[in-house]
Amino acid sequence: MVLLSADTLPLERDEQIVVVRQAVRQRAIELGFSLVDQTKIVTAASELARNTIQHGGGGTALIEAVNDGARRGLRLTFEDQGPGIADIDLAMKDGFTTAGGLGLGLSGAKRLSNEFSIVSAPSRGTRVVITRWK
Repeated sequence: MVLLSADTLPLERDEQIVVVRQAVRQRAIELGFSLVDQTKIVTAASELARNTIQHGGGGTALIEAVNDGARRGLRLTFEDQGPGIADIDLAMKDGFTTAGGLGLGLSGAKRLSNEFSIVSAPSRGTRVVITRWK
């Protein structure tokens, strides 16, 4: 896989979620994503950015345009140094919530992505990587 470009954005305050959404949409447009695919990746980014702030106490969003042979895509990495997730399998279930929401953040982001990975451990933070291919 070849990295075409990358931007790291801070996620410390709710207002920065909008900045991440705008940056992801702009990059998706530049890569020629359809409106539907733009909406999917932006929605996933919004959910993961919100989780980074609400549950992780803040962190970063890394936006990368990538090329894998004939495929071009957008890889997003959300990382925090927060309390981590004790039970990832439970956290991935639709309806599971610790903040009183709908419990669709992680599972929804996974459904909206072509590739999804999560690494987390108590007291070690969380790293979620998603990729959407054009």
